[in-house]
Amino acid sequence: MSYGSASSIKPIVAEYDANDKAPTFGKLLHYLSIVLVVQEYERAVIFRLGRLLQGGARGPGIFFILPCIDTYARVDLRTRTYDVPPQEVLTKDSVTVSVDAVVYYRVSNATVSVANVENAHHSTRLLAQTTLRNTMGTRHLHEILSERQTISGNMRVQLDEATDAWGIKVERVEIKDVRLPVQLQRAMAAEAEAAREARAKVIAAEGEQKASRALREASEVIGDSPAALQLRYLQVMVLNVVVMPQLSILILFPSVLRTCAYIFQTLNTISAEKNSTIVFPLPIDLLTYFMKTHEAATLFGNNNQQQLSDMQSSM
Repeated sequence: MSYGSASSIKPIVAEYDANDKAPTFGKLLHYLSIVLVVQEYERAVIFRLGRLLQGGARGPGIFFILPCIDTYARVDLRTRTYDVPPQEVLTKDSVTVSVDAVVYYRVSNATVSVANVENAHHSTRLLAQTTLRNTMGTRHLHEILSERQTISGNMRVQLDEATDAWGIKVERVEIKDVRLPVQLQRAMAAEAEAAREARAKVIAAEGEQKASRALREASEVIGDSPAALQLRYLQVMVLNVVVMPQLSILILFPSVLRTCAYIFQTLNTISAEKNSTIVFPLPIDLLTYFMKTHEAATLFGNNNQQQLSDMQSSM
């Protein structure tokens, strides 16, 4: 708002004919009036001989004042923005944080903003700073970080109620940033990481528990059909090679001889997917069987050769 005096403006004096009657005092004041103009977003508060002129603020458009008698104040009604500087605040849980905000306000009553307070804008800005500190001081740190919209709404209501007597309307309050000390940031990050690891361990334990129950049920089902276990074993082996292509060494442990046909068929499928090194150990019982067969064949051959030699010698 700006203040002006009519005495600094050259009055417009109307000329009249000397033959006419002398003008009355009202006509004289009318002739001495000064014409002023205020914009659409402005209002003019007029004081006459120190008293507020009745009728409220003038404008927008043309209005008249009397020189040396009237003074006026020009008030801007547009919304203003005030960037609240960072405030060092001690929260309710004894944590020091730096908080800054933005306040949007405007003059709702030009007459009250001039007559009731010396400088409405400066008073509103100081009140915004103190309200921000007081509001943050009654909150815990986790509330400040997670409930910004609620805190902003409470601040707007408090500011609007306090500045209503000054003719100010607070339209919006927004918290811009909350800065924490570096050590506190590291401590909070470590705490969050520990909490995530704890949850991961709990989830893994629950998964193991469910898996053990599923395996118990599967064992009961497979127990009724021994061949199902071998088929499942071969299926898992194929999935490991197809799903995990980085696996280049595969170790097979056949349990019985009748699964060899399925194993060789599986090896053919694996070789078609990826070149792999396969270790195929044979059971000891199977090797013993072949060794006994070889010894029996050798003994039988030796007996036949001995009988043949005896027959030749007898002849």
